[in-house]
Amino acid sequence: MKKMTFLLAGLLAVLAAQAQEPSAKTFWDDPVNNPATPIYVTAAFVFIVLLLVLMASIMMLRAFHVLIEQTERAKAQSLGVAYTPRPSWWSTLTQKLNDSVPVEREQDIDLGHSFDGIRELDNHLPPWWKWLFYGTIAWAAVYLVVFHISASLPLSLEEYQDEVAVAELEKQKLLASQPESVIDVDKLEYTADAAIIGKGQKVFQDNCVSCHRKDGGGNTIGPNLTDAYWLHGNGIKNVYTTVNGGFVEKGMPAWGKALSPSEVRDVTFFVLSLQGTNPPNAKAPQGELAKPEASPKTDSLKVSASL
Repeated sequence: MKKMTFLLAGLLAVLAAQAQEPSAKTFWDDPVNNPATPIYVTAAFVFIVLLLVLMASIMMLRAFHVLIEQTERAKAQSLGVAYTPRPSWWSTLTQKLNDSVPVEREQDIDLGHSFDGIRELDNHLPPWWKWLFYGTIAWAAVYLVVFHISASLPLSLEEYQDEVAVAELEKQKLLASQPESVIDVDKLEYTADAAIIGKGQKVFQDNCVSCHRKDGGGNTIGPNLTDAYWLHGNGIKNVYTTVNGGFVEKGMPAWGKALSPSEVRDVTFFVLSLQGTNPPNAKAPQGELAKPEASPKTDSLKVSASL
């Protein structure tokens, strides 16, 4: 027993040392040279030995039970009486748990009612069921006192509200450590910047495809973003404003509450990049026709659009 205690203590010490050294290699990185390998091997050997001892014990018990049965059978034959085998431990356990009446004694609980050959017996509820029912009553009393009378523990709604408050606090700390970029809407100009459009596509796929489809062709709620018809005015400023502030009455959320200003800008650029892509089975035009404005710059194109 002392050796086993020392073995477990050594294993815990090795694991604690490895936990304090996050840069150290794990067991699976180098199992041969790992300092914990001898302990793991010893533990596996002890487990195998215990398993074999358990299996041998079960086999010995079964053999012992067979010998007892043979002895009782021979004794019954010598006395000239019928041999009745002993019930198994499992049968005895289920009998005690269910408190059921054996089949040969069913006439003692027969209520005398028969329906199509099915007799009605006066069986009692199993003891385990009764104790489970009594336990629910006791738990209800404890729950009433702890959660409602003494208010020692919070209810599920209070736990949810506390978790939301903690999450909001963590969010504020994260935002404070990562200052938001400021977007000047009046100075926004669309350029075919692949990096910005790529990030905007990721934002669009994560938040907008359920209403506008992956290709921007429009769905039941969201309009087609690839044609020249727009619901809330044209121009990149209008697109940014629509995405940022939304139109809740028309099913357009105010994404500025969930996305950062740079993410709103990125998805605005992606929406504008969808102009003229003409996806198959696109939604019919909605709103007013608005032609894109030509940009005076030669390396960029100012595209006017809105959702």
